[in-house]
Amino acid sequence: MAGDDFKGFVVVVTGGSTGLGRAIAVETAARGAEAVVINYAHNADEAQETARQVAAHGAKAVTVQGDVAADADCRRIAEAAQAFGRIDALFNNAGTTTFAAHGDMEAVSAEDFLRLYSVNVVGAFQMVRACRALLEAGAQPGAVVNTASIAGVTGIGSSVPYAASKGALTTMTLSLARALAPKIRVNAVCPGFIDTPWFGKGLGEAGADRVRANAAAGTPLKAASTAEDVAAATVFLASPYSRHVTGETLLVDAGSHLGFAPLVAR
Repeated sequence: MAGDDFKGFVVVVTGGSTGLGRAIAVETAARGAEAVVINYAHNADEAQETARQVAAHGAKAVTVQGDVAADADCRRIAEAAQAFGRIDALFNNAGTTTFAAHGDMEAVSAEDFLRLYSVNVVGAFQMVRACRALLEAGAQPGAVVNTASIAGVTGIGSSVPYAASKGALTTMTLSLARALAPKIRVNAVCPGFIDTPWFGKGLGEAGADRVRANAAAGTPLKAASTAEDVAAATVFLASPYSRHVTGETLLVDAGSHLGFAPLVAR
């Protein structure tokens, strides 16, 4: 999506090396961002590729390694934006999961819950705390967008701990939207299936095609969302077009949530 609604923006994206994080970083750069801070946990090469794509749109790209579960790393990520004097948009996109059938209660442990919460919930909180002063430093309210999941709304997904952590993230979005107004807006996006190369790596081409087809068949829009599809909606929540939106949870899942009671009447 072309445009210049992010002209001059300073953006921070956690989990920005691949997938949705990369798409968000590139989308903001394409829409005029001045600088994009790209956080990654492990893969420096992938983060550099994101930086290359961001720079191709004329934005300054800064990569920062860090685990958002560690408060010191969150503060170091925020420090990378200090030279620009403010943060206009923080995308809390870093996340992790574990895979386990929901009915197999022996398949997950307390440690699984704590690990997922430490990244998916505590990490997002710590990033907002670390970035707060810079988010409040601009002429307009800073924007935070948390990447939650349809799993947190419907109780589906890769595991019970994952769904629970994303549900907690949407609740925290409400808490922070109240607490940080009027200087900071806080919203959440809830993607469903996202078609990324990850599926090809884990399942092979045939397996990825099957998952993609099943995902599309299960949505009213008969679509398997790409990272770019979800990024466009995510970036909207940090743009001037949503300047009167805070405490909102936006479901971006091609309508798959419509098949889950009690959401059929939502």
